[in-house]
Amino acid sequence: MHERERDLVAQFMQRQIGRRELFRRMGQMGVGAAAASYLLNTASTQVLAADFDWQAHKGKTVTLLLNKHPYTDAMIANLDNFKTLTGMDVKYDVFPEDVYFDKVTAALSSQGTQYDAFMTGAYQTWQYGPAGWLVDMNQFISDPAYTAPNYNWEDMLPNLRASTAWSGVPGEALGGEGAKQWAVPWGFELNNLAYNKPLFDKLGLGVPKNLPELIETAAKITKDAGGPYGIGVRGSRSWASIHPGFLSAYSNYGQKDFSLADGKLSAAMNTPESKAFHDLWVKMIQDSGPKNWATYTWYQVGTDLGAGASGMIYDADILGYFMNGGDNKEAGHLAYAAIAPNPEATAPTPNVWIWSLGMNAFGQQQDAAWLFVQWASGTEHGLFGARKMDFVNPVRQSVWDDQEFKDRIAAKYPGYIEQYTTSAPGSKIYFTPQPLFFNLTTEWAASLQKMVAKEVPVSEGLDQLAESVNRQLKQAGLG
Repeated sequence: MHERERDLVAQFMQRQIGRRELFRRMGQMGVGAAAASYLLNTASTQVLAADFDWQAHKGKTVTLLLNKHPYTDAMIANLDNFKTLTGMDVKYDVFPEDVYFDKVTAALSSQGTQYDAFMTGAYQTWQYGPAGWLVDMNQFISDPAYTAPNYNWEDMLPNLRASTAWSGVPGEALGGEGAKQWAVPWGFELNNLAYNKPLFDKLGLGVPKNLPELIETAAKITKDAGGPYGIGVRGSRSWASIHPGFLSAYSNYGQKDFSLADGKLSAAMNTPESKAFHDLWVKMIQDSGPKNWATYTWYQVGTDLGAGASGMIYDADILGYFMNGGDNKEAGHLAYAAIAPNPEATAPTPNVWIWSLGMNAFGQQQDAAWLFVQWASGTEHGLFGARKMDFVNPVRQSVWDDQEFKDRIAAKYPGYIEQYTTSAPGSKIYFTPQPLFFNLTTEWAASLQKMVAKEVPVSEGLDQLAESVNRQLKQAGLG
């Protein structure tokens, strides 16, 4: 780096000039945007290294188990900065999601030492943590000997910090007293509407603000759009069909999955209010969902929106984000909006999925692994991913506040920032943490399939579900 360029970067790092002014002046010096970004990343790495011994484990190699995802792509693209910062090497295995969680469970349950750190969802930690397979990262976060002073744990969105921490006691609140930080938030998604704006304009449709309006709008699309169906939501026999739009809407109506009394759990899916909600949800799918709804996962919901086969989806905001780019037929045509499904609700309450980073309790180099987790969940990497890659949604408030990131999103994803800002205060995990999560939510999804297929009436189906759930809770000593 020449002296003039070095001085300019130093001015930026000292907040004497902004990022745009930095790049403008670099351009005047004949330095292109890519080269300027490299110089800035290098300078940021040097700043990180100035107040903490990032080289404490120089020469070591950390091995990661990763899910194939744009968040993973952003991390891999920035690994050279981690290697420069720490003097460490990184190896990784990447698997598609349909086999990924099986790989993690097998690696941890066998007490294997191959992987030091890995991607995980928060729900998975309800199994992994109490089983003794995860490191409680509180011991690192709170210790300045292990954690750089500018890591700023409080910059992490508070609902995400809480949603990745749990005491391990079934029914106890996430992030409550005695909670262990089983994972560190890395990237997340909340659930709102993504819709085909040209189609809405053509049909003269307004954006639905609640579930009754959503049902009406979806029906109009199905009837009048000349091909596309109204609303895409997940329907496969999987826990993953319950946690996105369904639970976000269910929670907005004030409903819960379980009741807790005297330390015992019981099913809450068959209350009169829950049955009324299920009636609405089932009708929406029957009238305006895809023909093969019972096979629909994240991929089918997103692909249909991107291909113009559906008018809108109620699913992860980042799913709509991804469908607005690439070679999708409707790229550039999608817009985004928050929804509070209950007409009497004052704000949205989206359930969240949090891609997080966990550490293997059987790993032989946990201190080195923490350096990686700390870097990957830190502000500098978050800014790199948000500005240059598809690392949405960031888990840090400082990244959401970054003007370059906001300008980039606003330019191509109309309504995206607004749906997030509206929804963020009420977004968290709304499930009750308990070790039977996957079995019971999968059974819930199977019950929904029967209701939509008219194999069982909604009220009867929910009574049967609650009876089965309560039986399993008692057998496990939880009810």
